[in-house]
Amino acid sequence: MESTVWTLTVIFFSLLSAQTIFIMVRKKQPNKDFTGLTIKVKTWWGMYGVFCLATLFNPIVSLFSLMVLSFFALKEYFSMMKTRKADRRIFLWSYVAVPIQFYWIFTDWYGMFIVFIPVYVFLLLPLPRIVGKGTLGFLRSVSSTQWGLMLMVFGLSHLAYFQIASPVYGANLVLFLVLLTQVNDVVHYVVSLYAGKRKVVPSSNPYITLEGFFCSLIATTAFAYTLFPYLTPFDSLFGVFCGILISIAGFLGSLTISVLKRDLLLGDSKKPKALEESYLSRVDSLAYTSPVFFHVIRYFFDFM
Repeated sequence: MESTVWTLTVIFFSLLSAQTIFIMVRKKQPNKDFTGLTIKVKTWWGMYGVFCLATLFNPIVSLFSLMVLSFFALKEYFSMMKTRKADRRIFLWSYVAVPIQFYWIFTDWYGMFIVFIPVYVFLLLPLPRIVGKGTLGFLRSVSSTQWGLMLMVFGLSHLAYFQIASPVYGANLVLFLVLLTQVNDVVHYVVSLYAGKRKVVPSSNPYITLEGFFCSLIATTAFAYTLFPYLTPFDSLFGVFCGILISIAGFLGSLTISVLKRDLLLGDSKKPKALEESYLSRVDSLAYTSPVFFHVIRYFFDFM
């Protein structure tokens, strides 16, 4: 417990320092668009709060917090879709799937946790949409809903499973994952903001650039090499590998959800500004890094 409190204290003052520096830079450069960085800083504090609840109190509190996060991320995703009245029933069943998915985590039933959404929910979800609702818009409605469940519920739910799968290392592994993911995002954003020239998807997100990707890859790998002795049971080679893995997965997550949001909001001039500080913008990278990191560790180590 003493080591955990010490770790949380160090992180708290690090976050406080980062917040102070960010406020000073924003005041000196009022013409720069720091919206993305603002979102990341708020996400840091939110994740820090969840981690405190998980380590100092009860992991169940953390599990519940992540379930609520998944629910609101999914709700926000549905609000971005161009829907018809016939889609409401399928949305309702999607919301029901959220607590069920987290129940499998609570009971540590890994087999059902890993197949419930990508197998059973995906196969049965179209039925409410079919019955009495016709075929118009069926494919777009069902596939969009399934993709939302895959990212916002299945992907994020892996964050909650770390502590259940490994009570000894789980909390620190989540901290390691979140820290690296956020460092990767912030370095990518800052480099793209000041030095980014080669934009990957300029129509969807001008702050995703090749310069940002390579700089964040180097920074995240170096950060992983620094942190792994304190937060993980890995050796140096695997610690570096995790930094590379999380950086690439985080980049793909940001890229995919940026394009996804652009597609969903195409032709809508009002929603994009309202969704700048959305849940989707906060968890885009984690929706990818969480399952990838979890399953790689589970494959190579017995403690998961």
